[in-house]
This record gives sequence, structure tokens and C-alpha cells, in this order.
Amino acid sequence: MSALQRIEHTSLALSDALAARDWEAIRELDRQCRACVDALAVEDQPNEDELRSKLEGLLAVYRQLLEASKGERKAIVDEMSQLKHAHNAAKVYHLFR
Repeated sequence: MSALQRIEHTSLALSDALAARDWEAIRELDRQCRACVDALAVEDQPNEDELRSKLEGLLAVYRQLLEASKGERKAIVDEMSQLKHAHNAAKVYHLFR
């Protein structure tokens, strides 16, 4: 399988993992994707249009991934903030009990 085919396959798998919010799979696929892109440097690419198309598709998936990870991070920050407020409220409750 050529590096371009592996990039296309990995890009599709990343999209599926993102839809499922499978962060462990995303981590592994990201590692594989980096290896595929590195392999492009040593392979001859006779069709630059196809190369550009595959890389633009991969870039689009990474943009979606970045937006999803920002959303997940915000949700975690919000949850931690709520936990901190609940903890502080419990402290106050115990002081005046």
C-alpha cells in the first residue's frame, strides 16, 4: 500500500474515531498518520494533484479534530469548575453546621 493510500485510509479511520469520540484510537491513528506523512518524503509522487487532494482531506480531518478537542477541553474545565464550587460549598456547609 502506498503512503497516499495509507493516508487516505488513516484519514477515514480518524474521522470514524472522531465521530465515536474514541480518543485512544485517535491517538494511535495520529501516530500512524505522522508515519504516513513521513513516508511521503521518501516516495516518489507522480501525481501532485492527488497528493494535494489527500493532504487537504487530511488537514480537514485535523481541523475537525482540533475543534472537537477544544470542545472536550472546555467541557472538562467547566466540570472541574463545578466540582470546585461544590467542594467549596460543602466546606462552608460544614463550618456552619
